[in-house]
Amino acid sequence: MQSLILRKPGGLDRLERIDAPEPGAPGAGEIRVRLHATSLNFHDYVVVTGKSPVDDQRIPMADGAGVVEAVGAGVTEFAVGDAVVSCFFPGWQDGPPAVGDFRTVPGDGVDGYAREAVITPATWFTKAPRGYSHEEAATLTTAGLTAWRALVVDGGLKAGDVVLALGTGGVSIFALQYAKAMGATVIVTSSSDEKLERAKTLGADHVINYRREEDWGRKVRDWTGGQGADQVIEVGGPATLPQSIAACRIGGHIALIGVLTGLGGEIPTALLMARQIRLQGLIVGSRTHQQDLVRAIEATQTRPVIDRTFELPALADAFRYQESGEHFGKICVAW
Repeated sequence: MQSLILRKPGGLDRLERIDAPEPGAPGAGEIRVRLHATSLNFHDYVVVTGKSPVDDQRIPMADGAGVVEAVGAGVTEFAVGDAVVSCFFPGWQDGPPAVGDFRTVPGDGVDGYAREAVITPATWFTKAPRGYSHEEAATLTTAGLTAWRALVVDGGLKAGDVVLALGTGGVSIFALQYAKAMGATVIVTSSSDEKLERAKTLGADHVINYRREEDWGRKVRDWTGGQGADQVIEVGGPATLPQSIAACRIGGHIALIGVLTGLGGEIPTALLMARQIRLQGLIVGSRTHQQDLVRAIEATQTRPVIDRTFELPALADAFRYQESGEHFGKICVAW
């Protein structure tokens, strides 16, 4: 079967296509999944470019979607033919956060889904939303679930809330879609007027070009009558966090999801304290969170925005496209 491996020390030129043996029969509690799609995330980019140390070789990609083609003894949740999607933290099934690193994450600490078939414990997957293509399902493992947990699980999103989403990458576009589906008002930032216009077509109520509006935190407060956003989807990190704090209402919630602008920096702690804002870091979510997300998708009929799809041997080109920053929503790979 076709598979891609990343050779140590990493780098896009170290991705190599190989022919691997087909997996055999699943054991007790296991399923064999014929994979058909994955999607790109910043975390995957960190791994493949060598910024996150890997073993001598690793099969990359945390997201995987496909079809169950065999079930082992004792598996009752899945049947042959079920469309399924992988879980980011296979060992985090339910309850509060149980992991604080990437040692168990497919594509990072263990082999991932840039291959045609895999045998795993059944609990490493959930069913995909009814009617979703494999590409659409593959966008949920990391980006979709991150947005869902930030807004609903941690943020307690309710109709009438104001959500500020930074940028137009996968997580932020999912946040826009989920928030609108649940009756929220959404503000989106970007440096591209073209992308902001596209965000409007998805329901964004207000948009801000942060290149022209450097004090965009004040702009958010102005649009909300001086109150500020109830929730902020913060993907930038140290360079954007001060403005996110300024944009957030007293007692609001900031979900710290990304660190695109660096790993450290100054934080206006006095303002954070005075406005009594809850700043919460998060990394994706549990299997139960993902099952809840799938049910919500089926109820609201939301569908991911896929910018472009590449073939598996062109995975390096897909990451180069991600590097360009031209994408809007998700980049997928299908085979």
